[in-house]
Amino acid sequence: MPEQTPQRTDYRHFQPITTRWHDNDIYGHVNNVTYYSFFDSTVNTYLIERGGLDIYDGAVVGFVVSSSCDYFASIAYPEMIEVGLRVSKLGNSSVQYELAVFKVGEEEACAAGRFVHVFVDRASNRPVAIPEALRLAMQVLLV
Repeated sequence: MPEQTPQRTDYRHFQPITTRWHDNDIYGHVNNVTYYSFFDSTVNTYLIERGGLDIYDGAVVGFVVSSSCDYFASIAYPEMIEVGLRVSKLGNSSVQYELAVFKVGEEEACAAGRFVHVFVDRASNRPVAIPEALRLAMQVLLV
């Protein structure tokens, strides 16, 4: 768990997300597994829009090989949130993203996580170098 709650200023890019009715669980807040969906959507939206990732026909795809999340405060439908994104490690075929969920207008994160993508050749599922356009998009997020 982080030593202190991540702050909005720690992140380079923000993705707005609208929570949905079915995100809430029986306890009245967004279920823990839903945060991983927020993270995945944030990263993939960024890679598609900024790095040209072709999720349908591209020769290279990213596989999540590791993930984690720490929780600090709950969120619930119908809150609007923003997911902060940064890159903490950028290798030849892998990248580690760090993400945080913020209520709109708040400085402290409600949750913070990370996940690692390994980029692979779609046909062989073998690791390959991160394509240049994606690498450039990731470098903007590197801290």
